[in-house]
Amino acid sequence: MKTRAAVLWGPTQHFEIEELELDEPKQGELLIKLVATGLCHSDWYFATGDSPGRYPIVAGHEGAGVVEKVGPGVTDFQPGDHVILTFIPPCGKCRWCLSGIPVLCDRGANVTLGAQLDGTFRLHTKDGQDVGQFAMIGCFSEWTVAPTDAVVKIDPDIPLDKACLVACAVPTGAGAAMFRGGVRPGDTVAVIGVGGVGMNAVQGAVLAGAVRVIAVDRVAWKLEKAKEFGATHTIDATREDIYQRIMEITNGVGCDKVLLTLDHVKPEHVGLATQVTRKAGRTVIVGASGRGMDHIDVTPREFMLLAKEIVGTIYGHSNPKVDIPRFLELYRMGKLKLDELVTKTYTLEQINEGYRDVVEGRVIRGVLLFDH
Repeated sequence: MKTRAAVLWGPTQHFEIEELELDEPKQGELLIKLVATGLCHSDWYFATGDSPGRYPIVAGHEGAGVVEKVGPGVTDFQPGDHVILTFIPPCGKCRWCLSGIPVLCDRGANVTLGAQLDGTFRLHTKDGQDVGQFAMIGCFSEWTVAPTDAVVKIDPDIPLDKACLVACAVPTGAGAAMFRGGVRPGDTVAVIGVGGVGMNAVQGAVLAGAVRVIAVDRVAWKLEKAKEFGATHTIDATREDIYQRIMEITNGVGCDKVLLTLDHVKPEHVGLATQVTRKAGRTVIVGASGRGMDHIDVTPREFMLLAKEIVGTIYGHSNPKVDIPRFLELYRMGKLKLDELVTKTYTLEQINEGYRDVVEGRVIRGVLLFDH
């Protein structure tokens, strides 16, 4: 069949809308009609070249849609199922999956290559050139073929244009606070960078029982928005000294947990985050960094004399098959905000406009809506 998709032919910072050929689903795969896909900054790294990958590629990993057809051997999905796609299809057998951290599955080493689990491609140009799918799902396409391991079935009452955010932004941000950060009742938490992931880190900290949540950003309207998600304090990094303000708020102690959720983490950001973390507190690096970043601005004293921790996380240490249904139940109960995350929606043809808005800080989350 044919599908329209946003293709990156290289690190050109521009998506081209192409009509591609899409193969039938093979063993253990699904054909899915995409309804909505979030515009995550991680996909933009393919457009800038900050993420190494094979081109041409269809990016997009924050998708939700409806199963159209199941491949041979598939018994746990059927046509009509509403689903969310996730960006690492865990094998369930490697050390990391068996340790309860499926987002570190060994299959993750191949997600930027664009091929399916069997090493072949499902998308092709009209002249037969293979086109990759980021994370084996490639959600910037009207239709996609994906392995069942990368798909989570959800209840049909959840609107798919909101559910797509639970594919990445929600578990990455909220999970960073609740799971990797280990936020506990009574904690003071700082969230540095309140975009799509950071805003979920704010509400994740609130869900975990934090009594003070300090939102830090350079965009004034995002700071105002953060209050709707539970921030008790805000710091405008363009006008205020972040270190001084946090020390004022915490009476010189620092924060129990600091979540670094910037879209482009730099060495000095890690240094600042560590400085405003209390003794024996934890800094969590959530945001991505450029390929050239090879150090962080932290002195050994922070570790040895002050017993501080710096940890990293991918996907907020969430378990997609377990935590996506949990987050959706919190949404259904009114305890997790999804509708409020969507600032603007776009058509597939408007994807370049959407990413301009992302890069220039005009959205919390932009969402592509597919018009079939």
